[in-house]
Amino acid sequence: MTKSDFSDKKVLIIGGSRGIGAEAVRAFSTDGADVVFTYFRSELEADALRQETGAMPVRCDVKFSNSVKIAVGKAIERLGYIDVLICNAGISDFGLVTDIDETRWEEVIDTNLNGVFYSIKNVLPGMISRKSGSIITVSSIWGQTGASCEVAYSASKAGVIGLTKALAKEVGPSGIRVNSVAPGMIDTEMNVSVSDEARLSIVDETPLCREGSASDVVKTLEFLASDDSDFITGQVIAVNGGWFI
Repeated sequence: MTKSDFSDKKVLIIGGSRGIGAEAVRAFSTDGADVVFTYFRSELEADALRQETGAMPVRCDVKFSNSVKIAVGKAIERLGYIDVLICNAGISDFGLVTDIDETRWEEVIDTNLNGVFYSIKNVLPGMISRKSGSIITVSSIWGQTGASCEVAYSASKAGVIGLTKALAKEVGPSGIRVNSVAPGMIDTEMNVSVSDEARLSIVDETPLCREGSASDVVKTLEFLASDDSDFITGQVIAVNGGWFI
């Protein structure tokens, strides 16, 4: 991508202070986009990213619809409108389903699935009025195939895929594209608790013989946000090195 590819784009990244989200803020800003990103607890990281890229951070707890509404309002105030919405905020969970209490289940679903719904609901009216826009959700390999001991996470990410496909059909006539990216094992802070033994096992099962990087995912986000993908909608792009095909 060259800088001119996004020089006229207004981008909102939900969950942009760390990992894949932070790499997306850097990439879109470098390529000329005007970027606003949200964060929740990572205030220091968000401010450092602001200083590095010039993108504007907005605090937002995606579990709550009003928090998302306020954040989107601030983004529109800064950007004027939103061309590209990337829904990346998410939390992981590991444990037996019998050990998950209702509070934790609700936290995972509220963050990973409801947060996507709230973000889209607040951004969509402007896109519909302009008959243009690209919405990109971030799911997971576990949303495609499910993971033992990650039932809440897998359910939330599978829900994101269902939302993406249904919404693509609903808003396609308005000129809006909706796609999802499903990362595999990516070397980010979210996966820092994965043991070296488990990482080696995953790499052994991956045809491309390595973990993915945040940059691998962001390149796909940029493609789906660009005019190069203007006939692609309702798709789930798996960025997993062939781990799950």
